[in-house]
Amino acid sequence: MLVNSKSILVFGTTTALAIVAGQQSLAGTQTTTFTPTANVVHQCNAVTATALAFGTYTPDATSAKTATSTIKVKCTKNSPVTIALDKGTTPGGTTDTRIMQTAGGKKINYKLFSDTAFSTNWDDASAKVSGTGAGLGTDLTFTVYGQIPANQLDSEEGNYSDTVTVTVGY
Repeated sequence: MLVNSKSILVFGTTTALAIVAGQQSLAGTQTTTFTPTANVVHQCNAVTATALAFGTYTPDATSAKTATSTIKVKCTKNSPVTIALDKGTTPGGTTDTRIMQTAGGKKINYKLFSDTAFSTNWDDASAKVSGTGAGLGTDLTFTVYGQIPANQLDSEEGNYSDTVTVTVGY
């Protein structure tokens, strides 16, 4: 039996296979290369922030009331990251002195800092906090140090709040 220039010979119960390629044997080889490429982009995911819960404030307290909030973000490894905090939503607030208010419009002042000494104001301009991404699988954690200054003697009873927007730059 002859198939595509290849011969199969059958002898009784024993089979012998002979392949005739019809080509010359290889005389040599040559190589080339190609370059796989990819562009990994700056990326930040899963921005979360815990509440900054001061608890009970006493207007004639001689020391400030403090609390902390934790901001977590996951960013591309070794990429620069900045965290900015705006002035909040209460009218009259600034990034230097923010304001919380009640539903009835009563107000008290508070401040946000980036250090445990409560000396470095945290804002959305020159006093942003910087970091370096640890990879999208690892939280990059920032602590916000909040303070209600002492002796806000004209404060009125009530439940106060504000909303601060966290902006992650990358």
